[in-house]
Amino acid sequence: MVAALPAYSEPAREISFSSEQRAYWALQPVERPSPPAISGEAWIRNPVDAFVMAKLSDESLAPSPQANKAALVRRLFFDLTGLPPSPEDVSAFVADDSPEAYERLVERLLASPHYGERWGRHWLDLARYAESGGFEQDITRPNAWRYRDYVSDAFNADKPYDTFVQEQIAGDELWPERPDARIATAFNRNYAEEPNQKDLLLARQETLHDITSVVGSTFLGLTFGCAQCHDHKFDPITQRDYYRLQAFFASVNHVNSFPMVPAAEYREYERKLAIWEEKTAAIWQEMYELLEPLRKFTPKQLLHRYPDYVIEAIETPADRRDPDQEWMASLLSTKVCGTCPIEPKPYLDPGFRGRARRVKGEAKERFEELEAELAKFAHLKPADLPRGTGIYDVSSNPPATYVLGNGLYTNPSEEVQPGFLSILDPAPATVVPPPDGRSTGRRSTLAKWLTDPANPLVARVMANRIWHHHFGRGIVATPSDFGAMGERPTHPELLDWLASEFVDSGWSVKHLHRTIVRSSTYRQAAKPDPAGASDDSAARAEQADPSNRLLWKFPARRLEAEVVRDAALSVAGLLNPTIGGPSVFPPLPEGVPKPPGGWDVTESPAAHRRRSVYVFVRRNMPLPFLANFDFPDTHESCGKRYRTTTAPQALSLLNAHEPSEWARAFAGRVLESAGSDAAKQVETANRLAYGRAPNPREKDVALTFLERQAQIVADRPEAAAPASVPDPLPPEVSPQHAAALVDYCLMLLNSNEFVYSL
Repeated sequence: MVAALPAYSEPAREISFSSEQRAYWALQPVERPSPPAISGEAWIRNPVDAFVMAKLSDESLAPSPQANKAALVRRLFFDLTGLPPSPEDVSAFVADDSPEAYERLVERLLASPHYGERWGRHWLDLARYAESGGFEQDITRPNAWRYRDYVSDAFNADKPYDTFVQEQIAGDELWPERPDARIATAFNRNYAEEPNQKDLLLARQETLHDITSVVGSTFLGLTFGCAQCHDHKFDPITQRDYYRLQAFFASVNHVNSFPMVPAAEYREYERKLAIWEEKTAAIWQEMYELLEPLRKFTPKQLLHRYPDYVIEAIETPADRRDPDQEWMASLLSTKVCGTCPIEPKPYLDPGFRGRARRVKGEAKERFEELEAELAKFAHLKPADLPRGTGIYDVSSNPPATYVLGNGLYTNPSEEVQPGFLSILDPAPATVVPPPDGRSTGRRSTLAKWLTDPANPLVARVMANRIWHHHFGRGIVATPSDFGAMGERPTHPELLDWLASEFVDSGWSVKHLHRTIVRSSTYRQAAKPDPAGASDDSAARAEQADPSNRLLWKFPARRLEAEVVRDAALSVAGLLNPTIGGPSVFPPLPEGVPKPPGGWDVTESPAAHRRRSVYVFVRRNMPLPFLANFDFPDTHESCGKRYRTTTAPQALSLLNAHEPSEWARAFAGRVLESAGSDAAKQVETANRLAYGRAPNPREKDVALTFLERQAQIVADRPEAAAPASVPDPLPPEVSPQHAAALVDYCLMLLNSNEFVYSL
C-alpha cells in the first residue's frame, strides 16, 4: 500500500538566515510609533492624517480639499454597506450642519446589517468561498451558505478579529458545543474537490496543499505555496516550514452536514429517529430488495474501483487501522452519494431514489404501495435539523507529515512536526491535545500562535486589508504578499500604528473603520473642484505622484461586480433587502446553458433581486453578469480583485435583459415621483443615480435627449410597446416619452459616475 512507502530520513539541516532576511521589515515586532508632530496643521484630525501629511510634506505636496458632502455620503454608503444612499439620506446629511453629523452617519452605517454583507463579501474572497466543489461535476454543497452568513454576522457583531481567526482555524476544537464556531471552520472546507478521485492519498495531499497555501496567504500575508517543492526563492520560508505548517492540518477531514444543535437536543433527535427507523425497517428492506436488480454496481464492485491500498484500509478492522487508513475510511464513510462504496441508509442515498424512478410494472405498483405504508409513519420521523459544513480531526492520532519531494506524496523525505516560521520560532510547536481525545489539538495551537499579539504579521496584514478596501490600494499594495516580491509599504509607520491600534482596541475591525473614515485623508476630494483654487497644487501632485501612492487625493475606484448590480437594483427600487439564508438562483442570460451541477432558477422573482452576496456561487460558472465585472476565481484565495475594462462589461450593462428591467423600473420610480414634468424627471433620476442634482449643462443635455429620443420612438412604434415602458404608465405621460425616459435611465446606469465611487 502507498501509505507504507519507505520514508528516508535526511539529517537535520542547520537553518541559516541572512542578516538581511532577519531584518526584513514584515518580520520585525510591531511597535507603536508616535505620530509625526506637525504644528499648526488644521487638516489633521487624527494620527492617520499626521502620518500621511508627513509623507506629503517630504515631497512638498499638499492634500486635496475635502469632498463635498453629497460625494462624502455616497462614498461612505458604498464603502460601509455596498449600497447607494437614497436622495433623502443625501439631503438630510447635506442639510445637517452640526459638527457631529459625519460621525453620526459613520456610526449609523456601521450599525446597519448591510455592513456585514458588504465586508463579509471581502472576506469571502479570501476564503475562496463557493457553494459547489468544482471540477467536472461541480457538485453542490447545500450547507455552504451558512459559512457566508457566519462571516456576515461576525462583521456585524464586530467579533474581535483574534476570535474570528481562532474560530476559522479551530472552532471545533476550542468551542465544540457552539455551532457557529464549527461552521467557521468551513474557511478550510472551501477547497475545490474532485469527488471521483480514487487515489485518496493524492486527494488528501491536494487538499492539504490548498489549506496550507490559503492559511499562509490569508492570515500571514506570505506566499507559503512557493515553498511546496523547495525552499522559497525570495522569502525566508523553508520547505520544512511549509510542511510544518501543513502538519497542523494532518488529521483534517471535512463534514458536509453536521447538526447545528446542542448535544442534548441532538440525542433527542437520534432517539426519535431510531424509533422511526425501527418501525419502518421492514418497509425499507422490501423497497431495497425491489430496487436491487436495478443497481448498476454493488458496493463491493464500487469499492474495487479504488486502488488496493484503499480497499485494504476499508477491509482492515477499525481498531487495527493505521492513521492513514483511518483517514481514508473516514472520507469514504462521509460520502453519501450514488457512487458511494460504503452503503448508506436508503433514505439518505440519492442513488436509491434514482433507481426508484426507473422501476416499472408490478415492481412499481408494489413500490408505490410500500411508499404509502411508509407515509403512515411520517408522524414519527423527527423534522430534520439545521445542518452546517466544516472540518474536524479524524482522530487524535494524525498521519505523519513529511517533506515531499516536488510536493508529491509518493516522494516523502524527512518527517516534520507542526511548527511555525523557523525564522521566528525554529522549535516544533508545543501541542496539547484536548483531554477527551476527540482531536489532535494541533489547530488550536496554530490558532493561538496566529493571534498572539507578538506575532508580527497577522495584525499588520488585516489592518492593511481594511485600508486596501477603503482606498482601493493597501499601504502594502500586495495585500496577500508581504514578502520580498510584494510591494513595500508606502507608509510603514502608519501601518504599524494601525496594527497596534487594532490590537489595543481588542482587535475591533469597526474601530479601524472609524479611525480611517473619520480622517481628513479619507475625506479628500477625488478630483479637484473646477471652481476651486487647487488646480495648480493638483497639477504638481499629479506630476510628482501620478499613481497617488502618497494619497494627495481620494482615489476614484470602479465599484465591484456585486455593488454595481446591487446599486442598480436599489436605484430601480427593486432590491430585495432580505438578509441571510439559502442562496438564490436568478435566471441565466438567454443562450447560456445550464452548467454542470445545475442551475434551478428560484421560483420567486423577488428572490432574484436579492443582494448579490446571496446569489449562488457555482465554482465553475458564477452568475455571468458578476463574472463580466471581475468576480474572483473561487478556486483560489483572492486578496485583491483586478478591475478590468472590457467590451462584455459594456454589453452586459447596456444590452442584457436584466439591466433593461432595471431601467424600466428606474423610470417608473422617476415617473411616480416627478410626474409629467420632464425637468423634474431629470433631476429625480440624477439624484437617485448619483446622489446629486444635475448641473445646468447636464440638465439641458438630458432634456434635449428626452425630446429627440421621444421623436425617434414615435417613428418606431415597437419601441414604445407595453413591455418597453414602465407599468403602470401615468395617463399624462405618453408611451413615447416614457420609452425615452427608460433609455435615459439606462444611460445613467451605464455612466462612469454611477459605476465609480468618487
